Amino acid sequence: MTQQQRSTAQWRELDAAHHLHPFTDTASLNEQGVRMITHADGIYLWDSEGNKITDGMAGLWCVNIGYGRKDLSEVAKRQMDELAYYNTFFKTSHPAVVELSHLLAQVAPAGFDHVFYTNSGSESVDTMIRMVRRYWDVKGKPQKKTLIGRWNGYHGSTIGGASLGGMTYMHEQGELPIPGIAHIEQPWYYKHGKDMTPEEFGVAAARWLEDKILEIGADKVAAFVGEPIQGAGGVIIPPSTYWPEIERICRKYDILLVADEVICGFGRTGEWFGQQHFGFKPDIFTTAKGLSSGYLPIGAVFVGNDVAATIAAGGDFNHGFTYSGHPVAAAVAHANVKALRDEGIVQRVKEETGPYMQQRWRETFGQFEHVDDVRGVGLIQAFTLVKNKATRELFDNWGEMGTMCRDIFFGNNLIMRACGDHMVSAPPLVITKAEIDTMLGTAARSVETFEKKLRERGLA
Repeated sequence: MTQQQRSTAQWRELDAAHHLHPFTDTASLNEQGVRMITHADGIYLWDSEGNKITDGMAGLWCVNIGYGRKDLSEVAKRQMDELAYYNTFFKTSHPAVVELSHLLAQVAPAGFDHVFYTNSGSESVDTMIRMVRRYWDVKGKPQKKTLIGRWNGYHGSTIGGASLGGMTYMHEQGELPIPGIAHIEQPWYYKHGKDMTPEEFGVAAARWLEDKILEIGADKVAAFVGEPIQGAGGVIIPPSTYWPEIERICRKYDILLVADEVICGFGRTGEWFGQQHFGFKPDIFTTAKGLSSGYLPIGAVFVGNDVAATIAAGGDFNHGFTYSGHPVAAAVAHANVKALRDEGIVQRVKEETGPYMQQRWRETFGQFEHVDDVRGVGLIQAFTLVKNKATRELFDNWGEMGTMCRDIFFGNNLIMRACGDHMVSAPPLVITKAEIDTMLGTAARSVETFEKKLRERGLA
């Protein structure tokens, strides 16, 4: 039997029998049954029951160019026919990875002429950890090993990435974090900055980093690592004063500054990279997701010229992957980045759809009794479900209300994500103003249903 001949029930049965899903309670999922996605186009998905679904999350924050781009699949076929695979070990390279590297150096901020390829954001983060520590080894300061991340930050689910991230529920499984990792509080103004202006809070939150450096000892700290906007942590957007102060502190204490651009990179904020929106310059930054718009797995670590030169001076860098710079993934990524640039997709987010989304997002969700901290930049946005807006009181059992709200959205064929009690959205960058209006109309009806259920259950 071919896959086209199977029914939804048969697919669900096979999935339950053989497929272990990421971040999932397997027993619960198998009891409910999965939703089978069969095809997609633009910002829309279709399931095996024929439902048309608006993808308000661009897959997992990654399908920047939108679904159904036949030009990308044609590039993949041509590259497969010509050179389906060869490695980049043993003094070899190939045209696809060279051309991609040249293009990335053009779209990257000045001073980033070198990239190291991986297969995912998690691998990019693990690669960065090894690069940071190797950098200080070559500098003759091998004691500088500790990397500082943030609580509620997300840097992937490999051992290194999960350790550096600040998700405690991940740390509980596998005795994480590994040695040489520390954390500071996240810069969430709504929760932590009640007695300050946003600008005052941005500086105060950045100085938590200075406190941690002094606690550990600057001679032992290798780097600070943060997402320009915390994605899976709930789209936590720091005040404008935060990142410039973080950069000042890193320079003062001679530690590397690393931006995790896996979510923000390749146009999400209306700039090519989140660092450009916030006005800071890291030494290294990690990417994946929007690099190929999810069409094939590929990541890239952008290495500042000084760091690259230092590592090169140290001889062999003993790290890499079988599929580093895979020719088919590289060719597709090249076509994707070129389209984002040449079709003006990133520029349109900055000048048209991003500002429109942010205006409409605030208009739509500012009216609800149990929605607050309505926020966003470009085409990444969120709001928080709250018990009391006047006092900024959050609901008990963090995440329970978010799950309930998310399920209502799903039932209305709109995918938005619950990160705790934050509801977040990051649609494909090709979304139109008309599609934004339709998406937010469905979202508003979903929140109305959510608040009605709160009242029915005596929770409001």
